[in-house]
Amino acid sequence: MKSRPPATAFYRPDSLQPDEAVGRLMRQILLATTAEVEREMAPLGLTEAQWMPLFKLHQGHASTTTELARECRIDTGATTRMVDRLEEKGFIERERSAEDRRVVKLALTEQGRATAEHIPASLCRVQNELLRGFTREEFNTLKALLRRMLDNATSLQEAGQ
Repeated sequence: MKSRPPATAFYRPDSLQPDEAVGRLMRQILLATTAEVEREMAPLGLTEAQWMPLFKLHQGHASTTTELARECRIDTGATTRMVDRLEEKGFIERERSAEDRRVVKLALTEQGRATAEHIPASLCRVQNELLRGFTREEFNTLKALLRRMLDNATSLQEAGQ
């Protein structure tokens, strides 16, 4: 069954230019952002994959590997390996729960807390550089448009389930 294009079909099969597709442009921006964040985090001893879990722990959004996986939207196996690396670097430590010995809590070390406090400034530098030349109005418009696209994407995912 063929699906009907929406009334506002911006793309058509006979004239599609993949390099001009919004999704492709967003992916290129995401890849460039990831590379810049990685560069910013290197002096802190963190990789792109490690800064968010460390910061989520710092903010109190998670206290176990399972919660961290859910918060960071990564699988529990990858989260466990990443927690191992953060522990090896001295940023976090594992503690058995006094209430339930099956539960292992994650806690930041002093070094982990000190490092996590530098993360927001690093992220702001990258984001502000990407938005160089934008006016406040353009910035707000961009966020509103991206939220609309995200809402559309969420609707598509929900309809496909």
